Amino acid sequence: MAKINGNDFAYSGNGSFKINETKTRIDPYYEDKKEYKEILKELQDDIDALQSMMYAHDRYGMLVVFQAMDAAGKDGTMKRVFSNVHPMGTGFYSFKRPSEKELDHDYMWRCYKELPERGKIKVFNRSYYEEVLVVKVHSEILTQYQKIPEEISSKEDVWEKRYQDIKNFEEYLSNNGIVVVKFFLNVSKQEQGRRLIARIEEQEKNWKFEEGDIKERAYWNDYQHAYEDLINKTSSKNAPWHIVPADDKKNMRLIVAQVIKEKLKSLDIHYPETTDERQAELLKFIGIIEEQDRGL
Repeated sequence: MAKINGNDFAYSGNGSFKINETKTRIDPYYEDKKEYKEILKELQDDIDALQSMMYAHDRYGMLVVFQAMDAAGKDGTMKRVFSNVHPMGTGFYSFKRPSEKELDHDYMWRCYKELPERGKIKVFNRSYYEEVLVVKVHSEILTQYQKIPEEISSKEDVWEKRYQDIKNFEEYLSNNGIVVVKFFLNVSKQEQGRRLIARIEEQEKNWKFEEGDIKERAYWNDYQHAYEDLINKTSSKNAPWHIVPADDKKNMRLIVAQVIKEKLKSLDIHYPETTDERQAELLKFIGIIEEQDRGL
């Protein structure tokens, strides 16, 4: 089987990204379900080991952003890719409809407070990119809910400024040792339709179905254009977008895991070194511990 190369799915802003020329399905990196599980387990273990090293090194952090159309598989991918990573080293946040308090702040505010600490991986299910997706598709949100002054919201370059704000924000994070890893899970409209129908037909999946998903599906082309624009405008060398074919969930999870592994391996991280003097000092504590045990 072919080896997964995360760079094959990265777009750093060179050239022009065309969403209708991007595949939603590619040849699988696994022969069968058994091999899929074996590859995923190895990747999970590697991510866990690298995250532990990053935690001990305490210089870098990682922000992982997932964006996709409904039913693309964000939840399942996050669950499988990070299921083996120590829970103290990871965190997750799912961005829903903004609260009244959040709407009374600038649009990035609710993201600031969820950023990762050094040594940890923080995973965003949706993110600040909703501000150039759903808000762009439904632009009335700017004035009706976000309360952006009309002299700002009515300007032709309002979206260009948001793209630049986001790009600057990610560069700021990079300058502070927070690595930004972004995934667009690229599902086809046909596959999305099958998954939404499954949520209706299979009772155990009914809880996943929301009528609003169907309403938003009517804006499919608008969202595709919005994704194409944001990927072209916010990709960079330090924070490229990874465009992952999402019609095959297993393949998608393997690609995502490989990208995260590669990003962690690229960091100059290591366990803190000790000196001979410090090691000799630590060895003295063995006798103290043994003496304490004898006193029980």
